[in-house]
Amino acid sequence: MTRRFLSLLLALPLAASLCVKVSAEPEIAAPSAILMEAATGTVLYEKNAHERLRPASVTKIMTLLLVMEALESGRISWDDTVTASAEAVKKGGSQIYLREGEQMSMEDMVKSVVVASANDCAAALAEHVAGSESAFVEEMNRRAAELGMADTHFVNCTGLDDLPEAAEHLTSAADIAVMSRELLKHDAIRKYTNIWMDSVRGGEFGLTNTNKLVRFYDGTTGLKTGFTSAAGYCVSATARRDGMELIAVVMHCATSPERFEAAKALLNHGFATYALVQPQPETPLAAVPVTLGTSDAVTPVPESDAPVLIEKSKRADLQMKTELCEEVEAPVAQGDRLGTLTVESGGEVLAEIPIVAGSDVARLTWWDATVRLLRALCCAA
Repeated sequence: MTRRFLSLLLALPLAASLCVKVSAEPEIAAPSAILMEAATGTVLYEKNAHERLRPASVTKIMTLLLVMEALESGRISWDDTVTASAEAVKKGGSQIYLREGEQMSMEDMVKSVVVASANDCAAALAEHVAGSESAFVEEMNRRAAELGMADTHFVNCTGLDDLPEAAEHLTSAADIAVMSRELLKHDAIRKYTNIWMDSVRGGEFGLTNTNKLVRFYDGTTGLKTGFTSAAGYCVSATARRDGMELIAVVMHCATSPERFEAAKALLNHGFATYALVQPQPETPLAAVPVTLGTSDAVTPVPESDAPVLIEKSKRADLQMKTELCEEVEAPVAQGDRLGTLTVESGGEVLAEIPIVAGSDVARLTWWDATVRLLRALCCAA
């Protein structure tokens, strides 16, 4: 009896381990969420990601994107002084309490929006870019359409929902990830997105970042929080580790801690599960011979040097296999396909990158071919 009992007792840990269910995806309380890898735009996790919801101040990602684009195009300048209008100073919610007619540098206006989510500064910037908030909102919707944000319709530049028309101010976690990724392409915004504390007005008015992950999550790069009673607690949280940047969007959370915990769970899942690799041939690519060409060979190059997203579990067996044409006939145009660089793991194809001609090779004319033949004959003699 004792021996049988001991056998059963020893078997319990094994049985328990066999019954444990390993979850491949994080469990989060947020009703709507998405996780995206920024370099490739690959969606790594989604939960009701296309549900149309109110975004609150996460709206300002699009506001900032249009400001960055206007700055880079020269439409406005970092040297500009922005003046607060009567309409801008009326904005409620988060603000730095601009006074009508108050002037502030472009940098302090942008910083106030990014760090403190200042609605008055967002409105002042919108007016500075487009002349009025309504004209700016038209630009917001036009840009959203260009980015393929089919779930989105903006009615203001702040995300405030204190007016009846704000019921139509809607977007989705998927669309927020898209515009977040686009904003991150502008390096200038990164000067502000991971500031924890700063000030404006010569140090007289303090700013503290509404995104608590900036201080408490390793690798945080941004990006924007939002809250209204109708929208709940939202965040687009971005972070970079080991050369990979992730975008975690959660919407309509019940509490502020819930949104940050959900965002951290998504980011942790992404960093633990995925990695970026640079596709490179295992040996240098040999020149491909060219027949009837003005050059005897053409240099092959990968069509793209973009990184490839893989599961970390497949990294140990990673192989880069190259297939190239034995020869090609002129003419050869730069970009013509010469072969394929295949990224594999355990026999599974993870990516295929075209290998193309790095330059043009013209075809020999009749006269060029004759001269070349005569030279060959002379050398042979």
